Amino acid sequence: LKPRSWLAAASRPGLLAMGEPTRAAVQALLNDQAEIPDSEDLARKNGWDHERLIGILKSLEADEQVTNTPIKREGWKLTAEGKAYSESGSPEVQVFNLIKSRGVLTQKEIEEVLGEVGKVGSGTAMKNRWIQVDKATKAFSTVCPEVSDEVCNDLRNLSGLDKAKIDLLKKRKMISPTSTTAYTTRRTEKFSMNKGQAVAELTAEMILKGTWTEASFKPFNFHRASGAPNTGGHLHPLNKVKTEIRTVLTLMGFEEMSTNQWVESSFWNFDSLFQPQQHPARDAHDTFFIESPSRAQDLPADYLRDVKEMHEKGGRGSLGWRYDWSEEEARKNILRTHTTAVSARTLYKLGQDYQKTGVFTPKKCFSIDRVFRNETLDATHLAEFHQVEGFVADRNIGLGHLIGVLQEFFKRVGISRLRYKPAYNPYTEPSMEIFGYHPQLKKWIEVGNSGVFRPEMLLPMGLPEDVTIVAWGIGVERWAALLYNVRSIKDLFSFQQDIAATKKNPVCWLKRAEDAEKAKEDEAAKAS
Repeated sequence: LKPRSWLAAASRPGLLAMGEPTRAAVQALLNDQAEIPDSEDLARKNGWDHERLIGILKSLEADEQVTNTPIKREGWKLTAEGKAYSESGSPEVQVFNLIKSRGVLTQKEIEEVLGEVGKVGSGTAMKNRWIQVDKATKAFSTVCPEVSDEVCNDLRNLSGLDKAKIDLLKKRKMISPTSTTAYTTRRTEKFSMNKGQAVAELTAEMILKGTWTEASFKPFNFHRASGAPNTGGHLHPLNKVKTEIRTVLTLMGFEEMSTNQWVESSFWNFDSLFQPQQHPARDAHDTFFIESPSRAQDLPADYLRDVKEMHEKGGRGSLGWRYDWSEEEARKNILRTHTTAVSARTLYKLGQDYQKTGVFTPKKCFSIDRVFRNETLDATHLAEFHQVEGFVADRNIGLGHLIGVLQEFFKRVGISRLRYKPAYNPYTEPSMEIFGYHPQLKKWIEVGNSGVFRPEMLLPMGLPEDVTIVAWGIGVERWAALLYNVRSIKDLFSFQQDIAATKKNPVCWLKRAEDAEKAKEDEAAKAS
């Protein structure tokens, strides 16, 4: 083919018809002329929708028939007001023509005819000294016989305006910036007039009819396939609270116990704690029993015998529970109902070390992990929850030392006012429920349970008779619910929890009570 103008080819009869562009028409143009220098210019000259033309060019590019090079253009376009003024004239000229045709008009009469345009145009016409106002009658009249509407002319020819005129039209909100992307399109070696549009998917119908052998398929695009953005993980509110409590206890000198045993024997969970086998907490209504394996096999024989004797007969001043203790009942496997089972295992190892070495080493230990109860589910109870437990083992300590530890711990988590209420636990005596005054809720709430482990629990473990162990425990969910203002525990730890909320929850920060009170006083002082 002889070289010819792409614009001439575009307007050749029969090749491209006026109206919407078609894929076949664009292919014919490219077949006749290897390049389209400017898609926007081509669309404007032929009265086409430029966006529709771009769609065809990108479709050809997806089929690897052409390459498109973008051309970025920054320019200006008429606003709705600017378009109206380009057709009807600028506001000031409309006001001038109205006054000229009527003779003399007041501002009210101008606005009755022109509306908002009259209000805007009057001021500009006065500024241009096209009209004047009679101070006595407040009526406007024209000053000059004719005016030229330069604003209207500028709106109709934006491309040739200098910066000063552009700034003026922009200030009057008659034009706004616009960004346009045109394309220079060149055909590739794979270009063909006879090549149909490539298909994206292989369908069952194509396989059945065999038409897939004649079809052209789009290539896989791995260059722009970035996939879903990876936003990273987010800590669960309970994990944030557990981490903060763990930090507090570690700073107080406590050592964390190993808690990786959710399935526990009834022996370690109940019997080693001197809890009788007839106790209601051991019923199926309160405990989850394991069907398989149903029995524990690794219980220490000597310790088992000593616990049995303590339950049945007592010893060293205790009468025991005076019943026939069942080893079969003790070997039943369960999901542990409290982390005190972890404390029992740790204390037993401590007692065995003393029996071997004759040296007792004081200990401060804690645990944070999950426990299970066969509870009726409601807003404050679940079948599984998390428990924090700690103990101090030493000589010459008692209830006063326990209260001191509790005061320091709760002061570090933000509660300085505590009350204690006598309570009953099978394995502690004396026992206390702990209540704290919550400054945000402005009321007393139960925050934990505590007590001194009974000698009937400690002596079979092999610990010295003069060693006392004070212990306490609290629920993690209760703290998390208070910190994150959660009304129902199911919103915090269940299938009903909003996982998306973990991305928005703040970091858990347990402030020391004195620091929190001082910060509150400082804020009040600043406010005053």
